[in-house]
Amino acid sequence: MSLAGKLTQERRARLAAERLLEQKQAELFAANRQLGKHARALSEEIVETRERVRSIEDENARVRGELSTANARIQLVERRLWQSIETIPDGFALFDEDGRLIMANRAYLLPFEGIAAVGPGVSYMEMLQFCTEEGIVDIGDMDPAAWREYMRDRWQSDAPGPRTIRLWNGRAIRLLDQRGPSGDMVSLALDITAEVRSKEVLRRAKHRAEAASRAKSAFLANMSHEIRTPMNGVMGMADLLRETELSEEQALYAGTIRNSAEALLGIINDVLDYSKVEADRLSLQVEGFDLERCLHEVILLMQPKARDQGIDIWLDYDLFLPTRLRGDAGRLRQVLTNLIGNAVKFTLAGHVLIRVVGMADEGRAELHITVEDTGIGIPADKLGHVFGDFNQVEDAQNRRFEGTGLGLAIAQKLIRLMGGDIWVESVPGQGSVFGFTITLETDTLETEEPAPDAPCRLPQDLRRVVVAGRPEGARLILERQLAQLGLQVQSCHGAAALREAVEAGADLVIFLHEGEAWSDQALGSLAPEQPVIVIAAARGAAHPHGGQVLQMPMARDELFAALARLGQQRPMAPEGPVLQAQKKEPVLPEKRKLRVLAAEDNRTNRLVFEKMVKALEIELRFAENGREAVEGFATFAPDIIFMDISMPEMDGKEASREIRRLEAEEGAGRHVPIVAMTAHAMQGDEADIRAAGIDHYLTKPLRKAELIARMVAVEVPDVRPVEAGGLSPDG
Repeated sequence: MSLAGKLTQERRARLAAERLLEQKQAELFAANRQLGKHARALSEEIVETRERVRSIEDENARVRGELSTANARIQLVERRLWQSIETIPDGFALFDEDGRLIMANRAYLLPFEGIAAVGPGVSYMEMLQFCTEEGIVDIGDMDPAAWREYMRDRWQSDAPGPRTIRLWNGRAIRLLDQRGPSGDMVSLALDITAEVRSKEVLRRAKHRAEAASRAKSAFLANMSHEIRTPMNGVMGMADLLRETELSEEQALYAGTIRNSAEALLGIINDVLDYSKVEADRLSLQVEGFDLERCLHEVILLMQPKARDQGIDIWLDYDLFLPTRLRGDAGRLRQVLTNLIGNAVKFTLAGHVLIRVVGMADEGRAELHITVEDTGIGIPADKLGHVFGDFNQVEDAQNRRFEGTGLGLAIAQKLIRLMGGDIWVESVPGQGSVFGFTITLETDTLETEEPAPDAPCRLPQDLRRVVVAGRPEGARLILERQLAQLGLQVQSCHGAAALREAVEAGADLVIFLHEGEAWSDQALGSLAPEQPVIVIAAARGAAHPHGGQVLQMPMARDELFAALARLGQQRPMAPEGPVLQAQKKEPVLPEKRKLRVLAAEDNRTNRLVFEKMVKALEIELRFAENGREAVEGFATFAPDIIFMDISMPEMDGKEASREIRRLEAEEGAGRHVPIVAMTAHAMQGDEADIRAAGIDHYLTKPLRKAELIARMVAVEVPDVRPVEAGGLSPDG
């Protein structure tokens, strides 16, 4: 190769080396730049990391400070909690799941004082062992091992029940233990010594109070019995005396004796009932009864006093209300007797009106019963107190009307017990209205109640009715009731007005006979064919042509029956409480008298009983004790037995049970009615007496009408009527 070529080649190689050097230098520069960037980034990251580390160290320091503060607070709370637990007078302890003591306050460990082994770490079973071995717990006659086993089983149950134990010193401790979710057991030992002692004091006080209450009840029952027995003689003899021929002065004396005895009996009943109210022992005996007849019975009871005062008693019973209801007839009669009796007592002139209205639907009747009078009234400032205990309208210093002041308080209790409400409205000098509302079930045995759309079946030709006579209030009530039946009614008073009304046309005359002088003359002037119904306010009135005579107060079924009989062709015979002169029945000679056995140990009461029934067609035999009554049942074969309860040798209940046993042995289906006639009138006496096999229950003083009613009710085919000779039940 030539020199020039070599030089060219070298030049070219040098240029190539220079270019390569430049390239490597560029790459090195780029690498240095990249390395610088990484160095700067790493430096920044190191700075940031140092900052984060410094921040974390600061946070850790703050957290450590907070943890230290929290620990201090926890320790403070724990210390305070423990101090609080220590100050609690009751015991507190915590056991682990294995039953070992973790902690306990001084009160819990106090019974174990002096036993070094009892402390944290001791087991519950060991503590039970110390309780029996050291005599810490009074286990009575129980075996120590058995007691520990019982306490262990209780402890191991999931939910231990409370347990009361007694310590050796008489302290009573109630153990309450509760197991936690982890198995730990929290145990409380409550000192209930004061509570137990208080309960014991209360128990003894209750025992003394119950003993006093029993003594009081026994005293009241005994006094009631002892008072009613002679009262039977007083009232019975007074009634018998009034039936004899007496001068006006003697009749006044006999009537005063009877009225005073009735007043005393009312006071006795009020005191007995008030004692029941005070002891919260009033109760209701629900049974079927006729409310209208119940009202009539009360009115008949009040009529003698009302007549003496010259006032009328009227009853206005809604024709479309049922009369058969279910409730406590005795208690309701007691309320009505009190309200009507008060109305009569405080009414010096005018009338007393009993009004019964309400609604009946779906087997229930909502009753609104009011007793309105025209009496002295009640001042406005006294209205709020009339239902209080021992309260009366007038002040005790100047009152004119006797009484206990308990009747209205008892009536209010009874009405509230029946779920009702009672109230009073009054205007001084004009009269008062006492009323109450109750809701009672209608009796399912209701058979005589007319349908609302047709209260009774009237003769087809009955259109126009004349109602004549007095009292005016009763006439107006009857007029409205007849109008509700769809009849045309004309009301009048006086002979001339009656004659004019009849001449104008009358299908029926209803004459209210109050014994006025013109009454008999006016009735006699009517044509014999003129239909007439006489409603007598007092016995002794008669129909001029032998027609129907009803007795006032008159029940709706008696009125309906009398109206229905108008269309019959046969002679009309009076039914219900009519004049007994119309009611004579022939006595068949082949029929025997009713045999009556009366067991009574009191001589006076035997005399009263004998005189009360002397005019009856009966054969009477007495027994002086229960043993003689049983013998009389076997030898005399009575149709009815009147049984005193308290008698020597054998009492009435035992005698009745023996008679029922003898009947069962005979096996002939014989059942002689036994009627208790007793001075036992306290609550529960009737149920106890009836349980001995006694059918009926009469309390002393006995009433003639009740005795006769029980005899009349006896159904014996071959016995002549008890009331032959025209005797009426009320004498």
